Amino acid sequence: MPRPRSLTPDRLAAAALAVIDRDGLAALSMRTVAKELGMSPMGLYRYVADREELEGLVVDRVLDDVDTTPPPADAPWSDRIETMVRRLRDAVARHPEAVPLTLAHRHRAPGGLLWSETVLGILTEAGVDGARRVVALRALHGYVTGAIQLEHLGPLAGPGTTAIAALPEDRFPHLTRTARAAGEVDPDQEFFGGLRLLLRGLDD
Repeated sequence: MPRPRSLTPDRLAAAALAVIDRDGLAALSMRTVAKELGMSPMGLYRYVADREELEGLVVDRVLDDVDTTPPPADAPWSDRIETMVRRLRDAVARHPEAVPLTLAHRHRAPGGLLWSETVLGILTEAGVDGARRVVALRALHGYVTGAIQLEHLGPLAGPGTTAIAALPEDRFPHLTRTARAAGEVDPDQEFFGGLRLLLRGLDD
């Protein structure tokens, strides 16, 4: 039986993302996505083999939103990398619960591959090559995904920071003072401040 034209890979990905955004990554399953689409789980198996294939479609949809065009070549290389990281953050942070999937499936997603290709080109032009370039790309991926999850699961403005600020100061003097100062740091300051420290290390 031919597949209905209306159930495209993009529609499947949109339904899976709707489940993830609303109920969390743990809620993603063939059954929940089928319910989102108003069909039976068995009917969904006509379009995708399993949850792993659904995850791949989700990552394709998230990373397809990333602008992978190389930034202007006359800008400093660190500014160009920051532009690329900002673009990736903007796309991925719209679906923070799906961030772990981008790590598992980014090697298949065209958007993720093109982002990495552009970043590697910038690093190469900056003289970063060999094993150092491998570590640099991994560090950038790790920073973006880790920082987004930290912002989502343990934001500076959240109850965790309040609890740390209330710890006994005689036992945790540095930790409590740092937690109290955290209220003055907004998410962009936190993210891009950390990124610039990373890029400064690459420039050494």
